[in-house]
Amino acid sequence: MTDEKAPEAVDKDKDKEKPAEPAPERESTTRHTIKVGRTEVSYRATAGTYHLKGDDGKVRASLFYVSYVREGIANQETRPVTFAFNGGPGSSAVWLHMGVLGPRRIDVGDALKASPPPYQLVDNDRSPLDFTDLVFIDPVSTGYSRPAPGQDAKDFHGVKEDAESVSDFIRLWLTREQRWPSPKYLVGESYGTTRAAALSTTLQERHGIYLNGIVLVSAVLYMQTLQVGPSNDLPYPLYLPSYAMAALYHGRTRGDSMEALAAEVEEFALGDYASALMRVGRITEAERTRVLRRVAAYSGLPRDYVDRADLRVSPDAFGRELLKADRRRLGRFDARCTAYDANLSSDNANEDPSYNLVQAPYTAAVYHYLRHELGFDEDMPYNVLVDVSPWKLVEPQEGGYLDVGSKLRAALGRNPGLRVLLMSGYYDLATPFLAGEWTLDHIRVDPEQRENVVKRRYEAGHMMYIHEPSLRAMRQDLQGFIAGK
Repeated sequence: MTDEKAPEAVDKDKDKEKPAEPAPERESTTRHTIKVGRTEVSYRATAGTYHLKGDDGKVRASLFYVSYVREGIANQETRPVTFAFNGGPGSSAVWLHMGVLGPRRIDVGDALKASPPPYQLVDNDRSPLDFTDLVFIDPVSTGYSRPAPGQDAKDFHGVKEDAESVSDFIRLWLTREQRWPSPKYLVGESYGTTRAAALSTTLQERHGIYLNGIVLVSAVLYMQTLQVGPSNDLPYPLYLPSYAMAALYHGRTRGDSMEALAAEVEEFALGDYASALMRVGRITEAERTRVLRRVAAYSGLPRDYVDRADLRVSPDAFGRELLKADRRRLGRFDARCTAYDANLSSDNANEDPSYNLVQAPYTAAVYHYLRHELGFDEDMPYNVLVDVSPWKLVEPQEGGYLDVGSKLRAALGRNPGLRVLLMSGYYDLATPFLAGEWTLDHIRVDPEQRENVVKRRYEAGHMMYIHEPSLRAMRQDLQGFIAGK
């Protein structure tokens, strides 16, 4: 027998690994000046993170943002503020941030051809910072935004969940910056327009925040307008005018002008073409032949191909078939862009020449800009575009196609002063211009509010701001919209 003490009982709970604490909020503030037109604009740039907390006070997520606030002006608290985000879902705000709205942008020219690195950052003399402050938001899992340790990212990956977390950020920013009296605007691109429409009611119901305006860039509010399938004929007539614009650009159809051809094709698409698709099995052979000829002529596709497709040409098929004889595939985001197609028998719909042209420049730009110019040092990956599937589009009890147009209609009904600006590109094969306009037409706002819904088109694609004339036009339209003109 020895004098050694018996070993103490092991506390098994001590061996359990405790969840890591969330990283503290961070902020880097710098000051700059740019010239917008003839105006010198001094502004404060802040790159940082906000903690989003649950009702129990625990941190659920850390959201990354970049804000730009103009300095040296009176009545700062009543100056307009615009919250901007992109789509995906799963995209950071880099495209709107560094392509059109922010004070610095990546210069890719009219990105129809790939350019090698390095890529140039330039002052954005088209930025709206002279007439509105700007806040760019990266939703959870994008950019530097992440769920807190122990939190599941999928709890933020859905229309409802995403709108709630972004609305919580907006409330927090308005509170900390003392900007509740400011006129408030949203700018969303692609799925970001879905988010903006969902936010229009979420902000009202969750935080009592009523918006002054919503800008929809390359909109998708009603998924049935885009999702082609054997039981859904709606997308085909809504895509046809975009096919015609691409065919005109590539010399595969004729027209006196884009505007005249677009109007002619829209009339046919929503009339005889839509009627023929609705009356399948009931139209005469003569009627079908007349429609077939016009679909083929407008789209620039061979008549026998449209016939074999039974008048129903998907956007992926159109992008593959229009220049097939030249072994070229069209860009989905911008049909002006093409790429050599080595395997004509492969669908390969995920390969988009227009995205490939901008991915590298924007990625390099945001990494350099955030660290070098805004002083935000971070070693984790900046998720420019990340897979966030499965994304919950509809609640189980809802079923069917996602429809946030109904939410926008509700927001307009509660807030008669709310205005909407739709910006669409003629060459966009991802969110065709007629689909967005058709959706807004069908939300059936109060007749007295019809002038509150404004539609604009640009001679470019999904990211119309890579086209210099469209970039200029977007600024003018946004300035007039915020000014109430």
